[in-house]
Amino acid sequence: GAFTIPLMKKSGYTPNFAGAVVAASSTGGQVMPPVMGAAAFIMAQFLGISYWDIVVAAAIPATLYFISIIAMVHFRAGKRGIQSLTEETAPRVGRVLKEGWHLLLPIITLVIFLALGYSAVKAVFWSIVLMVCVSWMGKPQYRMTPKRLLDALIAGGMGAVEVAAACACSGLVIGVIGITGIGLAFSSFVISLSQGILPLALILTMIGSIILGMGVPTTAQYIITSTLAAPALYQMGVPLMSAHLFCLYFGVLADVTPPVALATYAAAGIAKSNPMKTGFTALVTAMAGFLVPYMFVYNPHLLFQGNILQITFSFITALMAIIGLSAGVQGYYIAPLSIPERLALLVVPFLLIVPNMTTDILALVLLVGVYLLQKMKAKKNPSPAPDSTQS
Repeated sequence: GAFTIPLMKKSGYTPNFAGAVVAASSTGGQVMPPVMGAAAFIMAQFLGISYWDIVVAAAIPATLYFISIIAMVHFRAGKRGIQSLTEETAPRVGRVLKEGWHLLLPIITLVIFLALGYSAVKAVFWSIVLMVCVSWMGKPQYRMTPKRLLDALIAGGMGAVEVAAACACSGLVIGVIGITGIGLAFSSFVISLSQGILPLALILTMIGSIILGMGVPTTAQYIITSTLAAPALYQMGVPLMSAHLFCLYFGVLADVTPPVALATYAAAGIAKSNPMKTGFTALVTAMAGFLVPYMFVYNPHLLFQGNILQITFSFITALMAIIGLSAGVQGYYIAPLSIPERLALLVVPFLLIVPNMTTDILALVLLVGVYLLQKMKAKKNPSPAPDSTQS
């Protein structure tokens, strides 16, 4: 945030939006493979599967989430008339890679070790060793000297203590849940209140996961929400992987859900913006995170389950939903959207949650129809004036 927020503000984005983008995208790092957050390792233990299986399953939903944030930024730029960088100011990919290609080696090593079935501890250990070694291949100011290595070890130790403390507190919660039977009671409560209606059960689980995840570190968020909420969904026929990822997503999104949106408070401090306005802007920017979990519950192909044609078709339809949602929320597609056009695009994602050929075709018609209208509008008004009133 300290690096990217000033750049966004300099480019023409408002402080509220710049802080919101950083908060939403940073929060998404907890669900983005291949590293993800510490919660993914605990999920592997809970489900009794390998970490790599979780990485594969989480790849498409996380990709859709970040595509939506990119789309939000793109459409906001069009709405405000923000121009792209010139060739002189844009960084050269070749030069950047030439100077820092070696810094990618530890990440690649981590992924390879995990894919080969090494334990997470061993994979991380050797990646850290390689990171220290390759740092000496670059500029002197980036080398891991003994002092910097000691500072890094201290910072890592402090971070580990925070995670350990969160896990310890969560262990107490789990113990209470197991002894008192409140976990079964919560599951029964969700099932009975929803009357066996899955959409209602998903909404109740979403609300519960957000509330339980407010102000809690990601690891503790997942432990609490998966222990209380996931069994209820599983009893209603939702696959266990989908149920756990559903709880993880909404536990993580608590960090950008006001009033307890911790990530946005940090971003607002850097952006020097209003924390509450930044929080609600981040909530809108991360809107796809509230849509994608419903999509992979109803469509397991998005978790890489099925053949390649089913997975590809599901990804394309989900991408249509993301584009429609992002454009509708920002009020801009190729040109500024009228109210009917905006409503049409906001209908698209809801048509695509449940796989159905009829609703898929209808969503495509709406998306293409608005696109053609926008093309006609763009020819009449190719360069809209910047909208300085939007936050």
